[in-house]
Amino acid sequence: MSTSIKNGSRKNINDRPHIFYDGYWIRYYAPPLETLSAKRDLLVMLTRRTFHHTEPGINTPGHKVESARLSFISEQDPAKKRVNAAMLAGALFNRATDIFTSIVDLESKGIAVNQDNNLMLECSACFEEALELGKQVRHPSGHEGVDELWGEPFKVFTHSIANYYDSRYVKISQTMRAIDDVAQRIVDTFESVPCFQATGGTVRDFARAARVETELMKSDPDFFKNWPEFVTLKEKIKAFEPEPQQGLSALARLQLQKGARLLGEGADLISYMAGVRVPMPKSKRYFLQSLEQFDLDCQGVGLRSGITPP
Repeated sequence: MSTSIKNGSRKNINDRPHIFYDGYWIRYYAPPLETLSAKRDLLVMLTRRTFHHTEPGINTPGHKVESARLSFISEQDPAKKRVNAAMLAGALFNRATDIFTSIVDLESKGIAVNQDNNLMLECSACFEEALELGKQVRHPSGHEGVDELWGEPFKVFTHSIANYYDSRYVKISQTMRAIDDVAQRIVDTFESVPCFQATGGTVRDFARAARVETELMKSDPDFFKNWPEFVTLKEKIKAFEPEPQQGLSALARLQLQKGARLLGEGADLISYMAGVRVPMPKSKRYFLQSLEQFDLDCQGVGLRSGITPP
């Protein structure tokens, strides 16, 4: 059915406006009018959101770009240099937002600032460099870089607000697909392990709540309904402890403990993707590989239904 629906199609679902992209109906929010002040407000909001979802210590003030750059250039240790790169990216990010805020203030006083103005050129240069250095920035969990999230303010600066909103829906649909992929692989892996079979329904419910979390703006009143469900379902998954069957070997019992940790890691990954609204492909790939290895190990110790250990 979804193949006949064009991207960008809109309809109400449960009296809420939705828009269709790549297989998913996503909560629709009309973009604000295209004004410099609206673009500034969006940039400020995205700046706060980006630093909220990235590693601590990199929200460097914009006036410290030169100090951050000197530290980055002089650092020789590769691990430390990555952190310095992230700190410099943060400073450039903040400087670009500071400059754009000043431009809007000038415009409000009747002083026009065209695209060729030095302020605008400097703002663009800061965003571009921050975008490149942003590849070194990590998620607070230590997972892969989230440069797709880091690039959103630059996208707002270089495109119309309406175009940014369209790109947001594309990214949300990709994230929803990644969430569903991870959740289904978790269910497929654990459903044949008797001690974990009861988790399937909770994982599916959590994936549904995660998809809603991905599409909702925090200003939406429905957020107060979905967030508690999202949080409590995750807590339920992470608190799950399998009860070993009678006669299990010591290796099998260790494997059950590993499975509980892996289940919690899956819940964390889904929540990370929902929070940053990007599919985090590298983290997803590593986690799915861990599930495959866990499945093989379960077969080896006789934890799979109907399988006798060698």
